[in-house]
Order: sequence, then structure tokens, then C-alpha cells
Amino acid sequence: MTTDYYDLLGVSQNATAEEIKKAYRKKAVQYHPDKNPGDKSAEEKFKQIAHAYEVLGNPQKRATYDKVGSAAFDGGAGGGMGNFRGNFNFDGNNFSNPFDIFNEVFGGFGSQSGAGGPGNNRGNDLRYDLEISLDEAFSGAEKTLEYRRLVACPECAGSGSAKGSKPVMCHHCRGHGVINVNRGFFQVSQTCPHCHGTGKLNKNPCHACSGSGRSTSEHTIRIKIPAGVDDGTKLRSVGGGEGGISGGSAGDLYVVIHVKNDERQFQRDGAHLHSSADVSFAMLVLGGELEVKTIDGYGVLKIPAGTQPCTTFRLKGKGMPHMGVAYRGDHFVKVQCKIPTCLTKEQREKLEAFAQSCGETYKDQQKDGFFQRIFK
Repeated sequence: MTTDYYDLLGVSQNATAEEIKKAYRKKAVQYHPDKNPGDKSAEEKFKQIAHAYEVLGNPQKRATYDKVGSAAFDGGAGGGMGNFRGNFNFDGNNFSNPFDIFNEVFGGFGSQSGAGGPGNNRGNDLRYDLEISLDEAFSGAEKTLEYRRLVACPECAGSGSAKGSKPVMCHHCRGHGVINVNRGFFQVSQTCPHCHGTGKLNKNPCHACSGSGRSTSEHTIRIKIPAGVDDGTKLRSVGGGEGGISGGSAGDLYVVIHVKNDERQFQRDGAHLHSSADVSFAMLVLGGELEVKTIDGYGVLKIPAGTQPCTTFRLKGKGMPHMGVAYRGDHFVKVQCKIPTCLTKEQREKLEAFAQSCGETYKDQQKDGFFQRIFK
């Protein structure tokens, strides 16, 4: 017999992700085992709606379900509960403990297995904001970073206990690092406030770190910035974050790249660059070649005769490199007509003669003549 996951959650097949999540929250509260103690049918229902939500709440799994139905997922849903409160997977489908799903949606309620504990002693990740120039983003660079971080205390080697003594098991959480607190019909697992999640207490704390097991230290690293990095790119230095607690692994350092505005007024769009160039009226009319600045030198634009103002030209392969790829973007140049602000008598006479040859007289310019607009 197939299972209708949409029917289990009480939503239509066209329901949005938010509607599915809202329906799951309502059903999960209704059938939660802590609200229905001893009710096996409610416990089974709680498992089924968690199973349905894990499928429908995942876009890829939902697409598979919509194509082939629950046959692709029911293999592990119809069996017995086993150790319901423990950690387990549904057969062949890698489904999670229903309480873990509940925790994820509700933010930490209802699982006796909890999170954290003495094994969760990894140090915090750190963030470093680094400003570089557009030229450094173009060619890549090496930078030396100096910052302060928490590391294992050298006096006690991170144990938090003075030399010759050892930490003892925390009797408040029995070494688990978490304690359970009742909140109505829910049970909340939270970090033990006495041992701070380590599961151990220092009866004789280290004087250098006051029993924390960590101390502040200056740290210096060199990082390579790859060519083509963009504003907001994150570079990760494994182990460059804070040291772990009680021998836990160190966190990572994330370097966030910020590219400064360029004095050449290049505008960046991914691997492409954009700029503008002033071109004389004569060159737009007659055509010619114009040398323009690029990120790594100069490029030549061939201006055809009769080019209109604000026309954009492309310099192929003159943009930024694609990060990790051996080719570059393009440089786009918009040409703008440069209007002279001061003319000699000879220049003015020749322009007036040109206007007349185009059928425009000086008197006509009082209306909408081209040169009237130029010299207005």
C-alpha cells in the first residue's frame, strides 16, 4: 500500500515549501510523544509525518516522490520503531531520527538525544575582512594576516587543570555535557551550565587560564589570493580559527574579500569590465582608432564612420580572469561624444558651413537644429 505524504501533512500537491513546513509544525505538536504519553498510535503518527516532511521538505526528494510516488521512500517507513529515541536511519534512504527533524524545525525542542555534549568541543570559526585592489584581484596576491585568537593554554595543554591534577566527571550532567529541562509537554536539551558542555569539571583549575583551557595568542598566516576573486569571495583557512575546548579540533578562518573602487573607474560585472571613453565629434563622424586603458595595459578601439554616441564596443579577452579557469572575460567600452566648450572663429565658421550643407541655417537653430543643441 502506498502512502500519500501530502495527505499525511494535510496539504495539496501544489503547496509551497512554507505551507508544508507550517503543516508539519502543526501536526508534529499534535502527535508529539511527550504530549501523548503511552499512546503508541500517536508515536507512530509522529514518525510518519516526520518521514513525510523530510521527503516533501526537500526539493530533490519531493520531485522524485511526485514522479514515482512513495515506493521510492516507504522501504524504511513501515518497519518497527526500534529505539525511537536513539540515533538511527531508515533502511536504504538515510532518513533521520524524527526528533532530529523536530529539533531542526522547532529549534532545539523535544529530543532526548540532544546536541552538543563532550564531543562537541570544536573551536569557533573566525572571520577576517580583507581589502584588496582591483589589480590584486586581477593578478592574484599573497597577503600576511595578523590576528588574535584563542588557543590551547600552553601551561595546562588545554586541559584546564593545574599540573598534577585531572578534571573529574561533571555530576550535574553525568559527563554528557547536556541536561534536559521540562518545558510543558516538551523536553529541552541544553548545554550543561556547570561544565559548559565539556562533561568535566576542574577541581584544581590552571592558574594561567583560570580553568578555561584556552588563552589568547597572536597568530600570523600567509594566504594566497587566487586571480579572479570577486567582492564578497570567501577563502577558508582550515584550522585557522579558535582552538577547541578540552582537546577539540580548531575552528576555521574565513577571509572575506572586499575589492576597492578603482581609480580608473572600471565597473566590474563578474569577469567582465565596463568603462567609458570620450570621443570627438569628428572621430564619431569620420571614424578612426582610439586607445583606451584596460586592466593590464591598453587596447585599441576601431571606431567606424558614423558611430552614434553611447555605442558600446567590446575588447574580447581584456576583462578579469575567471577564478580557477584559464580564460578571461571581456572589457566593454561605451563611447561618449566630447563636445568642445570653446571654439575659435575659424572652427565656428566651418561648423556653421557644415550645418548649412546639412540644410540647417543659423536662424533655424532657434528651433531644434543639431548645432543649436550643441552650442546652447
